[in-house]
Amino acid sequence: MLPPAQDGGRRVTIHGEGAGTAYSLFDVLDFLHRADLPTAGKAIDDPELIEWRGGGPYDWPNG
Repeated sequence: MLPPAQDGGRRVTIHGEGAGTAYSLFDVLDFLHRADLPTAGKAIDDPELIEWRGGGPYDWPNG
């Protein structure tokens, strides 16, 4: 997960492929669900699953 851009969105990659831009934690969970990855609350804090850059899962500039 890249740091937030000027508009507050974060580009998301899954297995090296672009998944889209997330503007909230709900968007991240949606991308995980679409990729058949775990979406339980623990998943967003699991560094083995998500590498957060420029802040953690609760750091959204416009949120």
